[in-house]
Amino acid sequence: MKVLQQTVKVALRPDGGLRVGIVADTHSAPHEGGLAHLRALKPDVLLHGGDIGDLGVLEQLSAIAPLHAVRGNIDTRLRELPDVLVLELEQEGQRALTVLLTHIAVAGPRIRADAAKRARAVGASLIVCGHSHVPFLTQERGLTLFNPGSLGPRRFRLPILFGVMELTRTGVTLRHVDAETGAPWLPHP
Repeated sequence: MKVLQQTVKVALRPDGGLRVGIVADTHSAPHEGGLAHLRALKPDVLLHGGDIGDLGVLEQLSAIAPLHAVRGNIDTRLRELPDVLVLELEQEGQRALTVLLTHIAVAGPRIRADAAKRARAVGASLIVCGHSHVPFLTQERGLTLFNPGSLGPRRFRLPILFGVMELTRTGVTLRHVDAETGAPWLPHP
């Protein structure tokens, strides 16, 4: 099966910053409180890591900020969406960060070899994914991987979350946000 890959350039703000809201696994029913908290953060751009469900979800998210999305394994009818999206974040024509957005990128606690290979081929140091509904942040073999968790219906006892990436002139931070409270989320020890 051929993988549809696209590349998009995203300009940083004049101050060299960018706030990115990251969601995944909405499954046609994004958490309303999570959408409100996401809107309040005033992101410059949004990413959706797949398993969108109903197309209306894309409309809801696009009303918050410019949206870039990939197709998940339940999104078979969304043929216009890529399977993989390469985001080149740029400041005045210079690449600041390359992000690989794909739906499936982990196998257990490890970055899948195919995702790592694809990231390296495009010069991405950050992989953003969805699929597992499990919030995840790891570094492995020179790559960072971030899964925001799910903003859709609760699965098992997993939290309902979204992610935020802040890019500044001094670096990149990634964090999870509780969709119900809007507070930072950290796993329990």
